[in-house]
Amino acid sequence: MRHLLHKIVSDIQKQERKLSAEASDFMDEAYGMTIYLKELLGDIKEDIINEGFKTIEDEILFFKQIKPTVLGKLIYYNKVFRIETACPTSNGNIYESYFTMHLRELKQEYTEHVCNSDFYRYYRSGRTDRDEQYFTLGKINCYDGLNSFVFEIDTKFSTYFDYKIAKIIANELVYNYLTTKLSPEQNPDVLLQHEETKDFFWTQTKNGLIELIYALYAYDAISHGKIGIRKISMVFQILFRVSLNDIHNSFHRMKTRAGSRTLFLDQLKYSLEEYMDREDNP
Repeated sequence: MRHLLHKIVSDIQKQERKLSAEASDFMDEAYGMTIYLKELLGDIKEDIINEGFKTIEDEILFFKQIKPTVLGKLIYYNKVFRIETACPTSNGNIYESYFTMHLRELKQEYTEHVCNSDFYRYYRSGRTDRDEQYFTLGKINCYDGLNSFVFEIDTKFSTYFDYKIAKIIANELVYNYLTTKLSPEQNPDVLLQHEETKDFFWTQTKNGLIELIYALYAYDAISHGKIGIRKISMVFQILFRVSLNDIHNSFHRMKTRAGSRTLFLDQLKYSLEEYMDREDNP
């Protein structure tokens, strides 16, 4: 079962990288991932209902880690798609107010329905003593005062608490997405901060930097290819204090350039070789 978890995570990451490179913008990527994850979850459901579990340990692992991983991502990408499709502008005060509103709603949901719950503390503390109650089928106890959503779930494929974990995962991803939209330097996934990079500036064209980013991404030069194009782009934007806006559209325009499609990389190679020649012949 742990092998299945690793395979699912790996497959999701591969699909994310694929769509990140192919999609024209994040809205299209979110839609593509929503469709992919919906189908993946459907396939997993069919297998589980038909085959069941060999052991209680497998069942607990599935409903505590495997299903929430897929469902959490599905909820996240669907939420992002809905946010992106309703976004009023691409910048300015209205843009900022729009994402601030969504962030405020997310924080309110966390305060009112998540952080003070017994289950949230159980999950966050890493406890396992009640796993059999929370993560095996047929153990739903209405005396616990559960949300009415419990009456809508498929009891052959949900313990109810697997959905609760999926929501926690999704909300954390949505939080990172919203904070990145509002202020990239506050994104907890980005390790480079302005104070540490204040002496760095990009002095070539923005298209040149986009070429470099995509080249590193295509060659799996960063983190063995496990980091998405947006995160790589964010690091470079913070490092060099430059805004690249929609890199996907810029990249797709590069693909239809007349002449060389890699003008900056060609010049980079030429400049390096010229520098080497000067070093050899001072």
